[in-house]
Amino acid sequence: MVANTARLTNSLRARFEAARDPERAAAMAAYMRDQFAFLGIPNPARVQLEKLALKGIPAFDEASLATTVRDLWALDEREYQYCAVAILSANAKLLTPAALPLVRELVTTKSWWDTVDALASHVVGTIVANYPSLASEMDAWVLDPNLWVVRTAILHQLRYKARTDSARLFSYCELQAGHPDFFIRKAIGWALREYSKTDADAVRAFVAAHEAQLSGLSRREALLWLNGGRKKKLA
Repeated sequence: MVANTARLTNSLRARFEAARDPERAAAMAAYMRDQFAFLGIPNPARVQLEKLALKGIPAFDEASLATTVRDLWALDEREYQYCAVAILSANAKLLTPAALPLVRELVTTKSWWDTVDALASHVVGTIVANYPSLASEMDAWVLDPNLWVVRTAILHQLRYKARTDSARLFSYCELQAGHPDFFIRKAIGWALREYSKTDADAVRAFVAAHEAQLSGLSRREALLWLNGGRKKKLA
């Protein structure tokens, strides 16, 4: 299986390098505040290149998935991290509690919303849904000194809809309501707004009861759809 993971990584690198676009790369890096190098491959093209590279590669198991993701994460250009997140998300049902330290490593390495949010909702959320006892681990994550770990805990139920543990969601939002960082305040609003599609009254009541604690940003985002706002892409 090691040979197959190396084969996949090498195939991806060859395809991605051939698609390198320095002009577009500079614009993409600027959009991400020049924190990461880019190859300049737009997302639709990247997805197609990933599909081509994955053809003929045997199905992953948890060990080969971890090896592949770590190999891609170690590469410089951001598209490789996007690829790692996509592969991990597509195979998240394979992951056991043993994978949580790996995901935490990814959340806290080369961290920014563009990778953390997908890891939170598609990967961590899937693992916790499949292993509900890990909810206690999220209780620890939401108090972590690392803001990206906190954001992950707040957002991990983002896709749960009616399966959301609303008491835990509201508890996390209350615990971090006074956090000074933009990304935590935004995450609180986003998580509440998403849950408002399932239980609008509960979200309205929570925001009203915690109006003094929640930042203006969190309140606005939480009530956006309830107040007739339009859906928009959030960071």
